[in-house]
Amino acid sequence: MSMNVRTVGVVGAGTMGNGIAQVFAQAGFAVQLVDVAQPMLDRARRSIETSVGKLVTKGKLASVDAAAALGRITTSTSLEPLGAADYIVEAIVEDAAAKRALFASLDALARPEAILASNTSSISITLIGAATKRPEHVLGMHFMNPVPLMSLVELIRGQVTGDEAMRVAHELCAALGKTGVEAADYPGFIANRILLPMLNEAFYAVMEGIGTPEAIDAVMKGGMNHPMGPLTLADFIGLDVCLAILNVLHEGLGDPKYRPCPLLRRMVAAGHLGRKSGRGFYVYA
Repeated sequence: MSMNVRTVGVVGAGTMGNGIAQVFAQAGFAVQLVDVAQPMLDRARRSIETSVGKLVTKGKLASVDAAAALGRITTSTSLEPLGAADYIVEAIVEDAAAKRALFASLDALARPEAILASNTSSISITLIGAATKRPEHVLGMHFMNPVPLMSLVELIRGQVTGDEAMRVAHELCAALGKTGVEAADYPGFIANRILLPMLNEAFYAVMEGIGTPEAIDAVMKGGMNHPMGPLTLADFIGLDVCLAILNVLHEGLGDPKYRPCPLLRRMVAAGHLGRKSGRGFYVYA
């Protein structure tokens, strides 16, 4: 287990937040999961129970270890318990203003030596860190979805992030059985700087009638050896999330090649967000 980190706070009990809480709990850390809505916390606990149950069924986790991991997770609708945390990971909505407001609140209640990490997939860590009085202790810790299964974590160093904070983040990745890869603080970092333009091009290909979603996904799977087609992946990520990241890339880099596809904008406006809404490029039962 990582040096000096025993208690981890996770803010946001959505898909990413509950996955992050699960992997820390499985690795032996005490986890405080916080969300403003109690129903979200209840759903997160059910999701974590289901997830660890699958690991037990597959023989990847002993039932006694699964029970112990679940026992390490406590939940709250208040940020106050995070005052005792050594390391806090934010996993709320991909919105710069919301993240800055949260980090200002966390900065006010967390211990001075506590490290504050954001699971943002595209927003500037420097901008988030500037909302605190401890920017040297603020970094990006971008987990991949689904968190329990994906081995990579993108670690982002802001303009002021200190070496010690990055060292602890790398050690935590190792403790979780994951690989931390460092990226500079530019819009989209590494993962989404490369992934989202590809997805956006697939959206344009649909809009321009170059191929059906099925045909485009089949070409990328069968011809490029991608495990999942770009449109299936976009539906999995959430089309609203794709749009938010593309907006960050477009605004942050000023290059028209990152302009979000008009079809994507229209689908998001219609509430067709992918798997989570039941309809995106594909229809889900």
